[in-house]
Amino acid sequence: MFDVLSKGFQSARRKLQGKALLTEENVSEALREVRTSLIQADVEFSVVKDFIARVKKRALGAEVAIKAKGGFEVGPQDHFVLACYEELVELMGPVDTDLHLDGNPAVLMMVGLQGSGKTTTTGKLAMRLLAQGKKPMLVAADIYRPAAIEQLMVLGRRLDVPVFSIQGMKPVELAQMAVKQAASVGRDVVIIDTAGRLAIDNELMNELVQMKKAVKPSDILFVCDAMMGQDAVKTADAFDDLLDFTGFIMTKLDGDARGGAALSIKAVTGKPVKFLGQGEELDRLEEFRPEGLAQRILGMGDVIGLMKDFEKHVDQETAQIDAQKLLEGKFTYDDFVRQIKSVRRMGPLKELFARLPGVSQLMDQIPEEAFDDRQMDQTLAIIDSMTRQERKLPDLLDASRFERIARGCGRSVKDVGDLHDRFIQARAMMASFGNLASNPSALAQAQAMMGGGGGMGGMGGMGGMGGFANMLQGLQPKAPAKEQVVLTPEEKIAARKKQQEARKARKRGH
Repeated sequence: MFDVLSKGFQSARRKLQGKALLTEENVSEALREVRTSLIQADVEFSVVKDFIARVKKRALGAEVAIKAKGGFEVGPQDHFVLACYEELVELMGPVDTDLHLDGNPAVLMMVGLQGSGKTTTTGKLAMRLLAQGKKPMLVAADIYRPAAIEQLMVLGRRLDVPVFSIQGMKPVELAQMAVKQAASVGRDVVIIDTAGRLAIDNELMNELVQMKKAVKPSDILFVCDAMMGQDAVKTADAFDDLLDFTGFIMTKLDGDARGGAALSIKAVTGKPVKFLGQGEELDRLEEFRPEGLAQRILGMGDVIGLMKDFEKHVDQETAQIDAQKLLEGKFTYDDFVRQIKSVRRMGPLKELFARLPGVSQLMDQIPEEAFDDRQMDQTLAIIDSMTRQERKLPDLLDASRFERIARGCGRSVKDVGDLHDRFIQARAMMASFGNLASNPSALAQAQAMMGGGGGMGGMGGMGGMGGFANMLQGLQPKAPAKEQVVLTPEEKIAARKKQQEARKARKRGH
């Protein structure tokens, strides 16, 4: 997501590195990179022109000689990035993610072109409202697209939410009856999934206008496919002229490296982006945060957005237990698998790492295969081939067990041994924070780093930043460095046994 934009801003920053001052000449050179990336990302041209002018004025409008701030050196390139960040936030903001849910029932109309992800987004919105204690009803008013009604029915069953549909009834009448039915059965929000349009069709658009008059929705949400680029902005403008909708939901951001529509659409229409949708999973609808999106585009990460996702997908009580196991060196493969599955629910690896500060700025220097989600599948296949006892007691594994596991998962003995070594090393590193019972300050320090306890929102274990990144190292095979001695699995086990015997001998000596 936003790869084109991110590379343009990173390239602009590099052009200013080493400069003592920001001047008209070097700022203009950096902004050429930004302008090119914005146009390539399908940002509307007038928006590009205005944005570049604003950044230039802000960047040159203050004294930015290198100075120390909070122990860090702040130079002209940092001031330039700050100017870009502030203008991006202003371009996409202000924040307005509230829905008007005061009606009895409140009525939400979902509108947009066919294929924009409207029906899936209807399900995602219903799931979000359920989490807020609301009682939504879905209305299958798309009577034209084959299987649209069945798709909504399937989503309703998954969410245990009623879906209103009457075969052969016209959409406007259907919507009116659904609102009455919702009021009579105590459903407090009605979400109407209207028919998608292949283009701006006068007859179908008039149907939406009539539906708006009939049900008086509290919100009309335009579902916009981010991959449409500038066409999305033109289409949104046409819908807004007729319906005066209240906000956007941007979809398919995970499938587009450009994402220019997200920057253009607010500036052109004046209507806020309320939510961002990624992927097919029903929990992947997040509130739009201009600050978070600007940070991601500029390679600054998005800690707040990442933490919200962790809190949503990671059970805090389990995470606290995992944090303690990590710090005591008792983390098992069962714990590891559970955490991997939590991570997978949050989206692709590349997207998660792009939201980690520091890591995000190095993305273009990391090989693409390092973010290959198939590595997770290979890791899970190896662990699935272990016995229950081996998953609970990783230290039982030896050369003969490696061979059996390798046969079971179709990987080499070396792959199995390497994964086990990285698991043991990562576990030992986390355990090095010390004994919890005798050193509570080590626990506080580790939890702050990992996101556990009170440190970063009570997420704990691999659900936090440091633990998450450290344990994920076990997913990626690493090539041995040149002239490095590579031990066989048997030699590794023998060396490990010697280390264990040496530790026991030292304890006996004490």
